Amino acid sequence: MPRREEYVPKHRGTVVAPTLRKRLRRSLVLAGVAVAATGIAVSSGLAFNGGHSGAAASASLSSSNVSLPAAPEHYAAGRAAVDLGDRTPVASRSDRRTSVDPVKKRALDQASGGQVTQTEDLSKQNPRTVARAMLSDFGFSSHQFSCLNALYMSESGWNVHADNPTSSAYGIPQALPGSKMASAGPDWAENPATQIRWGLNYIRSSYGSPCSAWAFKQSHQWY
Repeated sequence: MPRREEYVPKHRGTVVAPTLRKRLRRSLVLAGVAVAATGIAVSSGLAFNGGHSGAAASASLSSSNVSLPAAPEHYAAGRAAVDLGDRTPVASRSDRRTSVDPVKKRALDQASGGQVTQTEDLSKQNPRTVARAMLSDFGFSSHQFSCLNALYMSESGWNVHADNPTSSAYGIPQALPGSKMASAGPDWAENPATQIRWGLNYIRSSYGSPCSAWAFKQSHQWY
């Protein structure tokens, strides 16, 4: 037995001759080139020749048993269309309701007589509370109340029946004469709300705001 064959490992298979290995490698390369060329031809036909060339390319692919993966964006668009098609339309909150509870409809109907109205007698409330509530009616902020409170405390102490013995000034705002307040209501002599309404209108037209009226009173001792 020759010495070289004696030490050949037993686990190795038959050694392929170098010439046969080159042939196999060339065959694989040529097969890859053929597949690539087929793909380019198919895509070119779809792009430039319309539907007929595309059908021919598809037939060519079928005969050659070559399959190409679907384009991800085409698949996603198709899947989105299916998902949107499965959805049930939902009406937005701005759409007009087609049905209303009959009980609620009757309760809201102006002709049903079920409305509840409430009136409040301000003449029995604390004059300061009435004045706070009226400030916004004349365009004054709540910060003006401190000046109004100081002004009316110095004039009448918020007394609806305050009567100046040295003049005909009367009421919370000390209107001079008191009968001027009749322009705000016939109950001017008894109703603090009527007196305050007249007083706030006078302040707005003469000084602009309660704080301006109070500043003038401090400087001139009258307003």
